Amino acid sequence: MMAACTLRLLLSPTRGIHQLFSHTRNFCSSSVPSQFERVGFIGLGNMGSRMADNLFKAGYSVVVHDINHDVMKAFSDKGFLTKNSPLGVAEESDTVITMLPSSAHVMDVYMGPEGILNHGDQVRSRLFIDSSTIDPQTSRKVSAAVAATILNGGSAMLDAPVSGGIISAENGTLTFMVGGSEEAYRSARPLFLSMGKNVIYCGGPGTGSAAKICNNLAMAVSMLGVSEAFSLGQSLGIGAATLTEIFNSSSARCWSSDTYNPVPGVMEGVPASRNYDGGFATKLMAKDLNLAAISANEVGARSPMTSSAQKIFTELCDRGFETKDFSCVFRHYFHGKDEV
Repeated sequence: MMAACTLRLLLSPTRGIHQLFSHTRNFCSSSVPSQFERVGFIGLGNMGSRMADNLFKAGYSVVVHDINHDVMKAFSDKGFLTKNSPLGVAEESDTVITMLPSSAHVMDVYMGPEGILNHGDQVRSRLFIDSSTIDPQTSRKVSAAVAATILNGGSAMLDAPVSGGIISAENGTLTFMVGGSEEAYRSARPLFLSMGKNVIYCGGPGTGSAAKICNNLAMAVSMLGVSEAFSLGQSLGIGAATLTEIFNSSSARCWSSDTYNPVPGVMEGVPASRNYDGGFATKLMAKDLNLAAISANEVGARSPMTSSAQKIFTELCDRGFETKDFSCVFRHYFHGKDEV
Protein backbone atom coordinates (compact mmCIF):
# COMPACT_ATOMS: atom_id res chain seq x y z
CA MET A 1 0.00 0.00 0.00
CA MET A 2 2.82 2.43 0.84
CA ALA A 3 4.47 1.77 -2.55
CA ALA A 4 1.19 2.40 -4.36
CA CYS A 5 0.69 5.63 -2.41
CA THR A 6 4.18 6.74 -3.39
CA LEU A 7 3.54 6.01 -7.06
CA ARG A 8 0.37 8.12 -6.93
CA LEU A 9 2.38 10.94 -5.40
CA LEU A 10 4.97 10.49 -8.14
CA LEU A 11 2.44 10.87 -10.91
CA SER A 12 0.39 13.68 -9.39
CA PRO A 13 1.18 17.05 -11.01
CA THR A 14 -0.03 18.90 -7.92
CA ARG A 15 2.58 17.40 -5.61
CA GLY A 16 5.96 19.07 -5.24
CA ILE A 17 9.02 16.93 -5.24
CA HIS A 18 9.76 17.91 -1.64
CA GLN A 19 6.48 16.25 -0.65
CA LEU A 20 7.34 13.13 -2.62
CA PHE A 21 10.73 12.71 -1.02
CA SER A 22 9.52 13.51 2.49
CA HIS A 23 7.38 10.37 2.17
CA THR A 24 9.93 8.17 0.40
CA ARG A 25 12.96 8.79 2.59
CA ASN A 26 11.37 6.65 5.33
CA PHE A 27 10.77 3.69 3.03
CA CYS A 28 12.84 0.55 3.27
CA SER A 29 15.19 -0.04 0.32
CA SER A 30 13.09 -2.88 -1.07
CA SER A 31 10.09 -0.60 -1.64
CA VAL A 32 11.91 2.34 -3.22
CA PRO A 33 12.29 0.89 -6.75
CA SER A 34 8.48 0.72 -7.09
CA GLN A 35 8.55 4.49 -7.62
CA PHE A 36 10.40 3.96 -10.88
CA GLU A 37 9.04 0.70 -12.28
CA ARG A 38 9.31 1.99 -15.86
CA VAL A 39 12.70 3.52 -16.69
CA GLY A 40 13.39 5.45 -19.86
CA PHE A 41 16.89 5.27 -21.31
CA ILE A 42 18.12 7.61 -24.06
CA GLY A 43 21.52 6.97 -25.63
CA LEU A 44 22.45 3.34 -26.34
CA GLY A 45 26.13 3.59 -27.18
CA ASN A 46 28.92 1.49 -25.70
CA MET A 47 28.07 2.58 -22.17
CA GLY A 48 24.34 3.26 -22.34
CA SER A 49 23.48 -0.04 -23.99
CA ARG A 50 25.10 -1.99 -21.16
CA MET A 51 23.55 0.18 -18.47
CA ALA A 52 20.10 -0.29 -19.99
CA ASP A 53 20.68 -4.05 -20.14
CA ASN A 54 21.52 -4.13 -16.43
CA LEU A 55 18.38 -2.21 -15.54
CA PHE A 56 16.37 -4.71 -17.57
CA LYS A 57 18.09 -7.63 -15.81
CA ALA A 58 17.28 -6.00 -12.45
CA GLY A 59 13.58 -6.24 -13.25
CA TYR A 60 12.76 -2.74 -14.46
CA SER A 61 10.58 -2.19 -17.50
CA VAL A 62 12.93 -0.21 -19.76
CA VAL A 63 11.82 2.13 -22.57
CA VAL A 64 14.63 3.17 -24.91
CA HIS A 65 15.53 5.62 -27.66
CA ASP A 66 18.60 6.10 -29.84
CA ILE A 67 19.19 7.77 -33.20
CA ASN A 68 20.78 4.53 -34.46
CA HIS A 69 17.94 2.49 -35.95
CA ASP A 70 19.96 -0.75 -35.96
CA VAL A 71 20.56 -0.40 -32.23
CA MET A 72 16.87 0.29 -31.67
CA LYS A 73 15.93 -2.87 -33.56
CA ALA A 74 18.40 -4.92 -31.54
CA PHE A 75 16.85 -3.68 -28.30
CA SER A 76 13.35 -4.27 -29.60
CA ASP A 77 14.34 -7.85 -30.41
CA LYS A 78 15.49 -8.27 -26.81
CA GLY A 79 12.09 -7.24 -25.48
CA PHE A 80 12.59 -3.54 -24.81
CA LEU A 81 9.88 -1.02 -25.67
CA THR A 82 11.35 1.48 -28.14
CA LYS A 83 10.27 5.04 -28.90
CA ASN A 84 11.12 7.31 -31.82
CA SER A 85 11.87 10.42 -29.78
CA PRO A 86 13.07 11.55 -26.36
CA LEU A 87 9.59 12.91 -25.69
CA GLY A 88 8.10 9.49 -26.45
CA VAL A 89 10.36 7.96 -23.81
CA ALA A 90 9.43 10.57 -21.21
CA GLU A 91 5.72 10.06 -21.88
CA GLU A 92 6.07 6.37 -20.99
CA SER A 93 8.53 6.44 -18.10
CA ASP A 94 8.60 7.17 -14.38
CA THR A 95 12.21 8.29 -14.69
CA VAL A 96 14.48 9.05 -17.66
CA ILE A 97 18.22 8.37 -17.83
CA THR A 98 20.33 9.93 -20.57
CA MET A 99 23.82 8.78 -21.61
CA LEU A 100 24.93 11.02 -24.48
CA PRO A 101 28.20 12.07 -26.14
CA SER A 102 28.26 15.81 -25.44
CA SER A 103 26.62 18.88 -23.91
CA ALA A 104 25.04 19.69 -27.28
CA HIS A 105 23.34 16.29 -27.40
CA VAL A 106 21.97 16.71 -23.88
CA MET A 107 20.61 20.15 -24.72
CA ASP A 108 18.95 18.75 -27.86
CA VAL A 109 17.29 15.87 -25.98
CA TYR A 110 15.76 18.28 -23.48
CA MET A 111 15.28 21.46 -25.50
CA GLY A 112 15.43 20.43 -29.18
CA PRO A 113 12.44 20.12 -31.57
CA GLU A 114 11.55 16.67 -30.20
CA GLY A 115 12.94 17.45 -26.77
CA ILE A 116 11.37 16.58 -23.47
CA LEU A 117 10.85 20.14 -22.26
CA ASN A 118 8.91 21.27 -25.32
CA HIS A 119 5.88 19.28 -24.18
CA GLY A 120 6.22 19.21 -20.40
CA ASP A 121 2.49 18.77 -19.88
CA GLN A 122 2.66 15.37 -21.63
CA VAL A 123 5.58 14.03 -19.63
CA ARG A 124 4.98 11.27 -17.11
CA SER A 125 8.55 11.22 -15.75
CA ARG A 126 9.21 12.76 -12.35
CA LEU A 127 12.94 12.22 -12.13
CA PHE A 128 15.60 12.85 -14.78
CA ILE A 129 19.15 11.51 -14.54
CA ASP A 130 21.88 12.58 -16.95
CA SER A 131 24.91 10.28 -16.90
CA SER A 132 26.65 12.01 -19.79
CA THR A 133 30.06 13.60 -19.26
CA ILE A 134 29.34 17.29 -19.85
CA ASP A 135 30.29 20.65 -18.38
CA PRO A 136 28.77 21.63 -15.00
CA GLN A 137 27.26 24.77 -16.48
CA THR A 138 25.09 22.79 -18.91
CA SER A 139 24.09 20.41 -16.13
CA ARG A 140 22.88 23.32 -14.01
CA LYS A 141 21.07 24.93 -16.94
CA VAL A 142 19.15 21.77 -17.80
CA SER A 143 18.39 21.07 -14.13
CA ALA A 144 16.88 24.54 -13.72
CA ALA A 145 14.87 24.14 -16.93
CA VAL A 146 13.47 20.79 -15.78
CA ALA A 147 12.43 22.22 -12.43
CA ALA A 148 10.74 25.18 -14.12
CA THR A 149 9.03 23.34 -16.96
CA ILE A 150 8.03 19.77 -16.15
CA LEU A 151 4.70 19.55 -14.35
CA ASN A 152 4.93 22.99 -12.74
CA GLY A 153 8.23 22.30 -11.02
CA GLY A 154 7.27 18.91 -9.61
CA SER A 155 10.25 17.08 -11.07
CA ALA A 156 13.93 16.87 -10.23
CA MET A 157 17.12 16.27 -12.17
CA LEU A 158 20.39 14.64 -11.17
CA ASP A 159 23.69 14.89 -13.02
CA ALA A 160 25.26 11.48 -12.48
CA PRO A 161 28.25 10.77 -14.74
CA VAL A 162 30.07 7.48 -14.33
CA SER A 163 33.57 6.09 -14.05
CA GLY A 164 34.69 2.57 -14.89
CA GLY A 165 34.44 2.28 -18.66
CA ILE A 166 32.85 -0.38 -20.83
CA ILE A 167 33.94 -3.32 -18.68
CA SER A 168 32.35 -1.85 -15.55
CA ALA A 169 29.23 -0.94 -17.51
CA GLU A 170 29.02 -4.55 -18.68
CA ASN A 171 29.56 -5.97 -15.20
CA GLY A 172 27.36 -3.46 -13.38
CA THR A 173 30.28 -2.13 -11.33
CA LEU A 174 30.29 1.53 -12.35
CA THR A 175 30.90 4.40 -9.96
CA PHE A 176 28.28 7.17 -10.10
CA MET A 177 29.11 10.76 -9.11
CA VAL A 178 25.81 12.44 -8.34
CA GLY A 179 24.85 16.11 -8.17
CA GLY A 180 21.43 17.57 -7.41
CA SER A 181 18.84 17.30 -4.66
CA GLU A 182 20.02 15.01 -1.88
CA GLU A 183 16.48 13.69 -1.50
CA ALA A 184 16.35 12.84 -5.20
CA TYR A 185 19.74 11.14 -4.87
CA ARG A 186 18.48 8.95 -2.02
CA SER A 187 15.38 8.01 -3.96
CA ALA A 188 17.42 7.09 -7.06
CA ARG A 189 20.04 4.95 -5.28
CA PRO A 190 18.33 1.64 -6.17
CA LEU A 191 18.50 2.61 -9.85
CA PHE A 192 22.19 3.45 -9.60
CA LEU A 193 22.97 0.24 -7.73
CA SER A 194 21.33 -1.75 -10.52
CA MET A 195 24.06 -0.42 -12.83
CA GLY A 196 27.00 0.15 -10.49
CA LYS A 197 28.57 -0.66 -7.16
CA ASN A 198 29.58 2.81 -5.93
CA VAL A 199 27.28 5.84 -5.68
CA ILE A 200 28.77 9.05 -4.27
CA TYR A 201 26.74 12.15 -3.56
CA CYS A 202 28.74 15.25 -4.52
CA GLY A 203 26.40 18.15 -3.72
CA GLY A 204 24.02 20.41 -5.60
CA PRO A 205 23.30 20.57 -9.35
CA GLY A 206 26.42 20.37 -11.50
CA THR A 207 28.71 18.89 -8.86
CA GLY A 208 28.47 15.39 -10.31
CA SER A 209 29.64 16.73 -13.67
CA ALA A 210 32.39 18.72 -11.95
CA ALA A 211 33.59 15.60 -10.12
CA LYS A 212 33.75 13.62 -13.37
CA ILE A 213 35.81 16.33 -15.08
CA CYS A 214 38.25 16.39 -12.15
CA ASN A 215 38.46 12.58 -12.11
CA ASN A 216 39.27 12.38 -15.82
CA LEU A 217 41.79 15.19 -15.58
CA ALA A 218 43.65 13.27 -12.86
CA MET A 219 43.39 10.08 -14.92
CA ALA A 220 44.83 11.79 -18.01
CA VAL A 221 47.76 13.33 -16.14
CA SER A 222 48.47 10.04 -14.38
CA MET A 223 48.56 8.16 -17.68
CA LEU A 224 50.92 10.73 -19.17
CA GLY A 225 53.27 10.54 -16.20
CA VAL A 226 53.37 6.74 -16.14
CA SER A 227 53.82 6.51 -19.92
CA GLU A 228 56.64 9.05 -19.91
CA ALA A 229 58.36 7.22 -17.06
CA PHE A 230 58.08 3.82 -18.76
CA SER A 231 59.44 5.24 -22.03
CA LEU A 232 62.34 6.92 -20.23
CA GLY A 233 63.05 3.72 -18.34
CA GLN A 234 63.26 1.77 -21.60
CA SER A 235 65.69 4.33 -22.98
CA LEU A 236 67.81 3.94 -19.84
CA GLY A 237 67.81 0.15 -20.10
CA ILE A 238 65.08 -0.73 -17.59
CA GLY A 239 62.26 -2.97 -18.85
CA ALA A 240 58.67 -1.82 -18.40
CA ALA A 241 57.77 -5.04 -16.57
CA THR A 242 60.51 -4.35 -14.02
CA LEU A 243 59.43 -0.76 -13.59
CA THR A 244 55.82 -1.88 -13.22
CA GLU A 245 56.82 -4.18 -10.38
CA ILE A 246 58.71 -1.33 -8.73
CA PHE A 247 55.90 1.20 -9.21
CA ASN A 248 53.27 -1.16 -7.87
CA SER A 249 55.22 -1.87 -4.70
CA SER A 250 56.26 1.71 -4.04
CA SER A 251 55.13 5.34 -4.09
CA ALA A 252 54.47 5.52 -7.86
CA ARG A 253 51.68 2.98 -7.73
CA CYS A 254 48.47 4.14 -9.42
CA TRP A 255 45.60 2.90 -11.59
CA SER A 256 47.61 3.56 -14.76
CA SER A 257 50.36 1.22 -13.57
CA ASP A 258 48.54 -1.54 -11.68
CA THR A 259 45.20 -1.80 -13.50
CA TYR A 260 45.44 -0.13 -16.92
CA ASN A 261 49.10 -0.45 -17.84
CA PRO A 262 49.88 1.28 -21.17
CA VAL A 263 52.83 -0.91 -22.22
CA PRO A 264 51.97 -3.75 -24.64
CA GLY A 265 53.15 -7.07 -23.25
CA VAL A 266 53.02 -6.16 -19.57
CA MET A 267 49.38 -6.79 -18.67
CA GLU A 268 46.63 -8.90 -20.20
CA GLY A 269 43.05 -7.74 -20.71
CA VAL A 270 43.82 -4.03 -21.14
CA PRO A 271 43.68 -2.02 -24.39
CA ALA A 272 47.49 -2.07 -24.64
CA SER A 273 47.27 -5.85 -25.06
CA ARG A 274 45.03 -5.52 -28.14
CA ASN A 275 46.67 -2.71 -30.12
CA TYR A 276 44.85 -0.10 -28.01
CA ASP A 277 41.46 -1.03 -29.39
CA GLY A 278 38.41 -0.70 -27.15
CA GLY A 279 38.54 1.10 -23.84
CA PHE A 280 38.32 4.90 -23.53
CA ALA A 281 38.87 6.62 -26.87
CA THR A 282 41.51 9.32 -27.13
CA LYS A 283 38.94 11.68 -28.65
CA LEU A 284 36.78 11.32 -25.54
CA MET A 285 39.72 12.12 -23.28
CA ALA A 286 40.50 15.17 -25.40
CA LYS A 287 36.86 16.24 -25.11
CA ASP A 288 36.86 15.86 -21.32
CA LEU A 289 40.11 17.80 -21.00
CA ASN A 290 38.56 20.56 -23.08
CA LEU A 291 35.66 20.65 -20.60
CA ALA A 292 38.16 20.86 -17.74
CA ALA A 293 40.02 23.71 -19.45
CA ILE A 294 36.80 25.66 -20.04
CA SER A 295 35.66 25.14 -16.46
CA ALA A 296 39.06 26.18 -15.07
CA ASN A 297 39.01 29.33 -17.17
CA GLU A 298 35.51 30.22 -15.98
CA VAL A 299 36.49 30.11 -12.32
CA GLY A 300 40.01 31.50 -12.78
CA ALA A 301 41.78 28.33 -11.63
CA ARG A 302 45.40 27.66 -12.57
CA SER A 303 45.52 24.58 -14.79
CA PRO A 304 48.95 23.95 -16.34
CA MET A 305 48.53 20.17 -16.25
CA THR A 306 45.15 20.46 -17.95
CA SER A 307 46.64 22.57 -20.74
CA SER A 308 49.57 20.21 -21.33
CA ALA A 309 47.40 17.10 -21.31
CA GLN A 310 44.84 18.73 -23.59
CA LYS A 311 47.52 19.58 -26.17
CA ILE A 312 48.99 16.08 -26.13
CA PHE A 313 45.71 14.19 -26.54
CA THR A 314 44.46 16.66 -29.15
CA GLU A 315 47.67 16.09 -31.11
CA LEU A 316 47.09 12.33 -30.99
CA CYS A 317 43.59 12.87 -32.40
CA ASP A 318 44.94 15.08 -35.17
CA ARG A 319 47.43 12.35 -36.08
CA GLY A 320 44.67 9.78 -36.57
CA PHE A 321 44.58 7.98 -33.22
CA GLU A 322 41.27 9.44 -32.01
CA THR A 323 39.53 6.05 -31.80
CA LYS A 324 42.40 4.29 -30.04
CA ASP A 325 42.38 3.99 -26.26
CA PHE A 326 43.96 6.99 -24.58
CA SER A 327 46.76 4.80 -23.17
CA CYS A 328 48.14 4.69 -26.72
CA VAL A 329 49.94 7.90 -25.71
CA PHE A 330 52.74 5.60 -24.53
CA ARG A 331 53.40 4.30 -28.05
CA HIS A 332 52.31 7.16 -30.28
CA TYR A 333 53.50 10.20 -28.34
CA PHE A 334 56.33 8.98 -26.11
CA HIS A 335 57.47 6.37 -28.68
CA GLY A 336 57.59 3.62 -26.06
CA LYS A 337 58.31 0.06 -27.13
CA ASP A 338 56.42 -3.18 -26.57
CA GLU A 339 57.66 -5.40 -23.78
CA VAL A 340 59.09 -8.52 -25.34
